[in-house]
Amino acid sequence: MNTGISLYFLNGSEKNENLIKRAVINGVKYIFTSLHIPEESGVDYRLDMQRLLTQCRAENLNLIVDVGPETFEKLGVKNMEELKELGVTHVRLDYGFTAKETVQISKSFHVVFNASTIMEEELAEWKKYGADFTKFAACHNFYPKEFSALTIQRVKEINQRLKYLGFTTMAFVPGNLELRGPLYEGLPTVEEHRNRKDEVVLNMLELTYEGSCDVVLIGDVDIKEKDWNGLKCLSENYVELEADVLPAYEFVRNTIHHDRPDSSEYVIRSQESRQYKQEIKPEETPLEFISQGNDTPLRKTGSIFISNNKYLRYMGELEIARVDLPKEERVNIIGQINKNSIKYLPYIKMGLGVKLI
Repeated sequence: MNTGISLYFLNGSEKNENLIKRAVINGVKYIFTSLHIPEESGVDYRLDMQRLLTQCRAENLNLIVDVGPETFEKLGVKNMEELKELGVTHVRLDYGFTAKETVQISKSFHVVFNASTIMEEELAEWKKYGADFTKFAACHNFYPKEFSALTIQRVKEINQRLKYLGFTTMAFVPGNLELRGPLYEGLPTVEEHRNRKDEVVLNMLELTYEGSCDVVLIGDVDIKEKDWNGLKCLSENYVELEADVLPAYEFVRNTIHHDRPDSSEYVIRSQESRQYKQEIKPEETPLEFISQGNDTPLRKTGSIFISNNKYLRYMGELEIARVDLPKEERVNIIGQINKNSIKYLPYIKMGLGVKLI
């Protein structure tokens, strides 16, 4: 998964440099920054931006910068070519550029627009001048003011339309350790995420799989330690799930299990588990993994099970139940995903991996 963070010059160069170092360690590929924040005063944009650009270039990071007519003055450059020489890779164009100029800029940069405000007339004009939409990106705003953000359904509708044309789609989730002013209420693209700031991984998964986003960024200044770890896992294309596993089957923790590309709505199927060649005989399900009550299926949501020799050539395949499933003598129930990790199961699909911890 492609992940990103946001940097603000009011933080100061030292803090931003430390955030970049941490981002690199945790697999982040994108940095967003803006030169058009009213609350930022007394900032030496030219000096701070040059430091930021030097570090991003050294770390091979994609830097997205808001660009408007006053940007050149703030940075002390005369034109877009000088901006490119500084190391900017993505320019977010909100106003002040004609369709012809935009297409010309896209030959040197990835051009980024506000996804929610791209009009059909603009698309037609860009196409008229020979736009290659694979060099275009659509980045949704973040929304500091309560109830001003979008629904996940609205994000999905916009993104699917633009992805069909070739656009890369981007959006933001709020941070939770240090929020950006002046409201300090989070910077989400999706309103529902504002009130679940501690669910950074879940919010990013939702934007990716339900919102059709190619890149998901943190909008605020910083996130908690656990979420930096979650960001690292997502950047490496897997999610950590807390689970209880029987001692005899602890070996399943040693592998990152990737769901098959042809995802099932009922189970997560580990592509890697076919490597388990040892004989697996049928076993009685331990009492701690049996759901109580006549109306409750034996394999409840989050059950971890492995096919035994009664499943013939499927023996050894590890699966995790997304939903309640009936009893099956051809599998051994070997564990259970813990309650606080169940929420991730709907998003483990299309090749995303899980690590049982």
